[in-house]
Amino acid sequence: MSIAVFGGSFNPPHVAHALACVLARKTGGVDQVLVVPTYRHAFAKTLAPYGDRITMCELAMGDLPGVSISRAEEDLGGESRTLRLLEHLAALHPGVPLRLLVGADILLETTKWHRWDDVIALAPPLVLGRVGVTHPEAPSPVLPEISSTRIRELLGTATDEKALGELVPRDVLAYARKHALYT
Repeated sequence: MSIAVFGGSFNPPHVAHALACVLARKTGGVDQVLVVPTYRHAFAKTLAPYGDRITMCELAMGDLPGVSISRAEEDLGGESRTLRLLEHLAALHPGVPLRLLVGADILLETTKWHRWDDVIALAPPLVLGRVGVTHPEAPSPVLPEISSTRIRELLGTATDEKALGELVPRDVLAYARKHALYT
């Protein structure tokens, strides 16, 4: 058994996140994808409440085979650090190979990460190419160019429901509307 750890803000989760889970399972050679929403962002980004992001992740990806949503970041508390999370998960799953599931855009930011070399030693990255991202180590794009920032803007203005319907799972969109997130 192997586990892909898919961490992120998921603010909100969108269809490319769900697609990443499916690709990791079907082409990445992992048995399980563990979706782990950030508890408190290391770069102090403003996020929707943690409980809402957990629920939206469950709505977006929780019904996919081999995918589960984890509250490990909440269990750890404090500021999110990928290395701390991976060490925690490695202790919970001794002997199980871990992979860090990331989009190619992360390759552009590794210098900002806490002890990146230790992260990749513990959980070698499973990198999915993303449209619009160029990096020498990036594979061919398989993920569309979808931005949670753009989705939040669209949710805030409510001007383009058709565009939102193509970017965000229906249940996530309904939840975000019902709870007035990102307005």
